[in-house]
Amino acid sequence: MTIEASTVTEGGKSRRLRLGMVGGGEGAFIGAVHRLSSRMDDHYELVAGALSADKDKALRSAITLGLDPTRSYASYAEMALKESQRADGIDVVAIVTPNHLHVPIAEVFLNAGIHIICDKPLSMSLAEGLRLQKLANTSGKVFCLTHNYTGYPLVRHAREMVQTGVLGDIRLVQVEYPQDWLSEPIEQQGQKQAEWRTDPARSGAGGCLGDIGTHAYNLADYVTGLPLDQVCAELTTFVPGRRLDDNVAILLRYQGGAKGMLWASQVAVGHENGLRLRVYGTRGGIEWIQADPNRLDYCPIGEPRRILTRGSPAVGTAAARMTRIPAGHPEGYLEGFANIYTETALAIRAVDAGKPIPPEVNFPTLQDGIKGMAFIEAVVASSEAGAAWVQPQFV
Repeated sequence: MTIEASTVTEGGKSRRLRLGMVGGGEGAFIGAVHRLSSRMDDHYELVAGALSADKDKALRSAITLGLDPTRSYASYAEMALKESQRADGIDVVAIVTPNHLHVPIAEVFLNAGIHIICDKPLSMSLAEGLRLQKLANTSGKVFCLTHNYTGYPLVRHAREMVQTGVLGDIRLVQVEYPQDWLSEPIEQQGQKQAEWRTDPARSGAGGCLGDIGTHAYNLADYVTGLPLDQVCAELTTFVPGRRLDDNVAILLRYQGGAKGMLWASQVAVGHENGLRLRVYGTRGGIEWIQADPNRLDYCPIGEPRRILTRGSPAVGTAAARMTRIPAGHPEGYLEGFANIYTETALAIRAVDAGKPIPPEVNFPTLQDGIKGMAFIEAVVASSEAGAAWVQPQFV
């Protein structure tokens, strides 16, 4: 990236932001992703954690990561209290737990005066998310929701193309996110990641919908900026005995007349992480595939298809800000995730210095989480009503 490492001044000396983590201990996939992403641009230093609800497991995880054992906490409440009382306490906490814990944890740390980086979806319900929003707005703290696909350079360029009118008026939006890892009932065989994602008490009203359908919705929303007007959805549970959906098919109506379709599945055998976005306007169309993230296909109307690559002269300043290495060297999932951490660090620095967040700094916020929850609830309502058209209750 072209932005220098994020440091804050303390006692006349520069330092990294002190990061704490709740969840993400041994055996957890996403915790490692957050830790790697936080360190990639040298903005953060992990110094504390409540890495597991199991005290012994939390301590083992902390020691493995090189943390001071005295800063491995038995609970997130203890961590928030003690870290807020330290002169060298954490500046920001990463919440990498199952969904049902996002809001309770965020509330405790916001009340302790600590910035938040939280996994998606935001909450278990729209009402719960709105309650958190009120607290966050009064706290004055930065709240980042890790819709990490918005951090890819060519996703930023796609958004810039829409905003500057390169594609003309948007007519069609097609987004899909197929996976196959839940094609069998592995949650019944003790697979930890599958267990909580298929449990309504821990995941919420949406299974596949909440896990990856919200990613697909957020990506389309981020790139196009089109206000969603109505959804017509069918949620399906194909695996016998499963309590939440594992396949999602949604028709989208946008304000202004554009139409769209969203498909997400975790039982699409042969697909790993097949996130794909296609946007078609009156003057051209684009296609971006996460499995090949350094390429954006662009076809102006009446002209041959063009391939735009990350780091090339064909892409604009929005993408260039997110690019670390020359074209031809691949950047991917971890770098995109790291871009979200970097943008959040810049926002935290500005807020802590009493300054406005620079206009070029761009990261998914709590408001994106609220939109995601309104989307989930509208989709569930539509499906339960037999695929009726439902208007999301965006606030």
